[in-house]
Amino acid sequence: MTQYAILLYTPAPADFADLPVEEQEAHMRHEADVEALGGRIVKGYALHSSSTATSVRGDTVTDGPFIEAKEVIAGFYILEARDLDHALEISKLNPATWRGGVEIRPLLG
Repeated sequence: MTQYAILLYTPAPADFADLPVEEQEAHMRHEADVEALGGRIVKGYALHSSSTATSVRGDTVTDGPFIEAKEVIAGFYILEARDLDHALEISKLNPATWRGGVEIRPLLG
């Protein structure tokens, strides 16, 4: 099985606690959806609000993401799937697609 990083995007600013309860519950059930399709979540993490971020660009350090950001990364997980088509099938079920989106990237190695 191939491993993919699944990056979860949501409109900025975002906080998991601000989502409607049904969306929070759907996120919690997503792992069962993945397993039902023959994939496996290796490990996943939700991130604190983007207001807690610090960005480094060269020698410049700034608080938070760039102000013009329309979406922020809300979390990520490592998915094991047969191939990219399988990872896409699984990712389309992710509740993050309801108001934001997901990015699927194969891991090197």
